[in-house]
Amino acid sequence: MKEYKYKINGMKFTVAVGDILDNEVTVEVNGVPYKVELDKKAPQKPALSQSGHTNHGPATVTTSKPAPKPVVAGNAEAVKSPLPGTVNSITVKVGDVVNAGDKVGVLEAMKMENDIRTAKGGTVKQILVNVGDAILEGTDIMIIE
Repeated sequence: MKEYKYKINGMKFTVAVGDILDNEVTVEVNGVPYKVELDKKAPQKPALSQSGHTNHGPATVTTSKPAPKPVVAGNAEAVKSPLPGTVNSITVKVGDVVNAGDKVGVLEAMKMENDIRTAKGGTVKQILVNVGDAILEGTDIMIIE
């Protein structure tokens, strides 16, 4: 994996980009792996074996933990990050019942704490981030159903 360091709006991100395999690449952002699908097919480079001969066999990409995939179905709704920042706290757990407008966490952005609130009431079905995660605006934080 190639590693890059970015600073976006004062926030530091470490991004590791893996090999492209069948139009999909594994990207790790601050230690969290994601499967990324490319818009168009990227050219494949043949891999070299230890003997120096070209190996045309399929390559495999493995990750230690897969990125969580939100399960948004029916009347479920994702609570999204209102701005980029770092998750300071999550104040609910899976199975908790919340009402519209309830505070479900705190996001720190530009040294200010911002409440994360729900747009609708329901039951917390899935929490997709961890305390300490650096997230971007629009990132799914949790699923409410």
